[in-house]
Amino acid sequence: MDTGTGFDFHHLIVGSGFGGSVCALRLAEKGWTVGVLEQGRRIGRAEIEAGKRSVTKLLWMPRLGLRGYFVQHLFRHLCVVGGVGVGGGSIVWGAVMLEPKDRFYDDPQLHTLGLDLKKELSPHFAEARRMLGVSINPRQTEQDRLLRATAERMGVGNTFAPVPTAVYFGQPGVKQADPYFGGAGPARSGCIYCGGCLTGCPVDAKNSLYQNYLYLAEKRGVKVLADRKADRIEPLQGGGFRVSLVDPADGRPLGTLTTRNLILSAGVVGTLEILFRNRDSYRTLPAVSQTLGQLVRTNSEAITAVLHPRGADMTDGTAISTDFHPDQNTHATQNRFDRGYRFMKVYMGPLVDDPLPWRRALRTLLAMALSPLLLFRNLFAREWEKRITTFTVMQDLDNHIRLQYGRRWWWPFRRMLGSTPSPGHEAPSYLPVANRIAREFAELCGGTPMNITSESIGGLSTTAHILAGCPMGRSAAEGVIDAGHAVHGYPGLYVVDGSSIPGNIGVNPSLTITAMAERFAALQASHN
Repeated sequence: MDTGTGFDFHHLIVGSGFGGSVCALRLAEKGWTVGVLEQGRRIGRAEIEAGKRSVTKLLWMPRLGLRGYFVQHLFRHLCVVGGVGVGGGSIVWGAVMLEPKDRFYDDPQLHTLGLDLKKELSPHFAEARRMLGVSINPRQTEQDRLLRATAERMGVGNTFAPVPTAVYFGQPGVKQADPYFGGAGPARSGCIYCGGCLTGCPVDAKNSLYQNYLYLAEKRGVKVLADRKADRIEPLQGGGFRVSLVDPADGRPLGTLTTRNLILSAGVVGTLEILFRNRDSYRTLPAVSQTLGQLVRTNSEAITAVLHPRGADMTDGTAISTDFHPDQNTHATQNRFDRGYRFMKVYMGPLVDDPLPWRRALRTLLAMALSPLLLFRNLFAREWEKRITTFTVMQDLDNHIRLQYGRRWWWPFRRMLGSTPSPGHEAPSYLPVANRIAREFAELCGGTPMNITSESIGGLSTTAHILAGCPMGRSAAEGVIDAGHAVHGYPGLYVVDGSSIPGNIGVNPSLTITAMAERFAALQASHN
């Protein structure tokens, strides 16, 4: 298309997750021509049902021919899970909508930039909650009662609460006219409490981005270009950018697009990979800051689980419905699975305590050798998803890793992202409090507490909440972007996603990313 300026788009957005979808709608509302690139495909009920039946339909591994919508990025020190498709991570997210604690706003860099981010984000949090249909989870079942009892046994029962969630709690399974946008949005069906949020909502009750921001954006003329991956970015003489597109599976060229403004919203892994590739391989963006990837946060997470006795059924409810705070730095939620998550059983192993990763790995292997019955019972459990409760335990401590770009000894043919630890601030793969939660919960229900072996044996920090990597700073010496998300040295190039979050949130970050994107869009409107 021709925008009248010689560009295909006034704003081209790479990624359709929480950052990209917000930008798409808000910029289109200002009358600008907007395009959204998404390497995944459109995901609807049919694709979600297929993903729940078959792991080959669920997983995103395009080089192996798997074009599902659930992705795992595996690094030496980190395992990142997320979503791929139109709607990004919202396809497979647990729909928890929590604001960060005050500690998030105390980051020294924010004060250096002169930002009162708490004040600035306040109206944008309100708008994000409205757009995402946030309400308090209205229902508690057996799993929630056990979590409450666990919190009470740990002396923090007063911190237990239902979580705010982006789910439509209408009449279960019954389709009704748009309840959120005065008829401008799609018809919706009420939550059926199947516990299946994390592999996609089969009845469109979860308020994923294709039900709100993206849906409304496309009604305003935004072009969503699926099955296309952004590759080479070339600044144009006089301003603007040319973006080369490739097939996400085989790298086959799919043409180019030009844009006055380019917004990278591909998530931490995607955005960092694009910037590294264009700075260090193509050398089309050589001035991108050397701070790129030097501080990447994981929300300092650990995952534990409990396998319930035979006959239990923990699936009644939303995937995440309640939480509590074991201490002032820690946030814990329960997680339900449906059949789509059965692949997770192969990750489960005995619960082992040890702060030294190598020693914990040895102790875990020894426990597995001496007690193989646990592994057998877990792997061959009938209706495993009904009998499993998992816990996501997050902390707001100053832990992080580095993501760097280079050739690996085991695959020297091309550069790729790799992780290295941050000495003194290593992202944990073991949290004692997480193991205690699993033990207390297991004692209450008569179940078996477990760790996931990627943490206990592999020493990996597992997260669905990877953040940072493109720090804010006053210049390229201090950060990749400025306080308005603009990449230093490249007017018109922006980063708006989890990689631009300046601190450790310590809770599920989706609401914060959405509010930050609302703030960016408001700044764009005021500057243009």
